[in-house]
Amino acid sequence: MLGEWRSRAAEMWLWVLGVLLLLFCSLDVWYFVRGVAVVVRAWFQPVVRDILREQCFGGRVLPQDIDFMGHMNNARYLRECDFARFSLYTRNGVFKAIRAMGASMVLGASTIRYRRSLTLLEPFELHSRILAWDHKAFFLEQQFVSRADGFVSAVMLCRQNVLRSTPDKIVQHLCKRKVESPEFPEDLKHWISYNSASSQTLRAESELAGKSQ
Repeated sequence: MLGEWRSRAAEMWLWVLGVLLLLFCSLDVWYFVRGVAVVVRAWFQPVVRDILREQCFGGRVLPQDIDFMGHMNNARYLRECDFARFSLYTRNGVFKAIRAMGASMVLGASTIRYRRSLTLLEPFELHSRILAWDHKAFFLEQQFVSRADGFVSAVMLCRQNVLRSTPDKIVQHLCKRKVESPEFPEDLKHWISYNSASSQTLRAESELAGKSQ
C-alpha cells in the first residue's frame, strides 16, 4: 500500500515538473510572475491621487540582467519600464478606470537613450511620470537613476495608446471633472514629430510596394 502511494506521488511530481518545464520553455514565466507581484504590491502602497505625480520604482541589476560586458542588457531596461508602468497605473488609478470603462492600453511607441551603464548588483530607481496626453494616448517619461550618485543612466519616452476610450475620459473618470493636458515639453514635441514622419515614410513605402505588385 505504501509502495503504491509512493509510486503515485512520484508520478504526480513528474507530471508537475513536466508541466513546469513546458511552461518555462514556451513562456517567459518570470515576467508574468513578477508582473503580478508588482501589481499586488502596488495595491498595498498608498494611493497616488495626482495623476501627474512622479512615482519611484526601485530595482537592482541581477545576474540574469547582464550582457557579455557585465552591464544591464538593453532589453532589460524596457522590461523594467513595463513593471514601473504597472505600478504607476495601479497606484494612480488608471488601471482601475480602464477596467471600469471597458478600455485597454497598448504601447504605441518608445525610445530609450542610454547615458551610462548600470552594472551588476547596482541599485537604481526608475522614476516614471505622465507628461501629457492627446485624444489617443498618454505620453510618459521614465528615468533610470543610479542610487550611488543620482546620475540619470537612461531615459525613455513612450506613447501609451488607449483603446475603446480616450485619455480625456479616463482622466475625467479619475478626477470627476474635466482636466486639460499639461503643455507638451519641447523634446516630447520633437519625438512626436519624428514618429509621425516615420509613419508617413512607411505608409508611402507600403503604397509604392502595393502599386509595383
